[in-house]
Amino acid sequence: MTRRPLQWTIPALLALQLLMLWLQGAQLHRQNQVLQGLREDIQALTESLDSSQDPMSDSNEADLVPASTPPRSRPEKEMAVLGIQEEQEAAAKELQASRESGQKAVKDAREAQSKISIEENARKAEEAKKVQAATSSWMSWAWGAMALVAAALVARAVIRRRG
Repeated sequence: MTRRPLQWTIPALLALQLLMLWLQGAQLHRQNQVLQGLREDIQALTESLDSSQDPMSDSNEADLVPASTPPRSRPEKEMAVLGIQEEQEAAAKELQASRESGQKAVKDAREAQSKISIEENARKAEEAKKVQAATSSWMSWAWGAMALVAAALVARAVIRRRG
């Protein structure tokens, strides 16, 4: 009669072990999914930061504005050269202003993106905490049930031996 409880105990424990392995695999799969999502988010963030960097380097403005021509003896041409120089100076100032506004826009965009990223990470952390809390709550009930089943099997075996 001592073999009877042992016949059911071993397969039951193996089935429970298989169930626990399956649960662990599901948890590992879910963690892998979360890590892949975070990896994709980080890649997208680095790509957007790389693409938002100013591709134009701050080169000398002397390269952009041609050198002035030597003064001529005719006053009409001097007036024309002065007009061209004023237009070039205005264009250089406009170019500088557009660069500054572009840099300011990039800076603002990076700040906004970092704020969004921080909020998104906080949201994901809260979600992960909720999932972890739900899993740990469920796992504690599963362990308790398994302990109760094991205690019942031991009690049954003891009662059968005495009876």
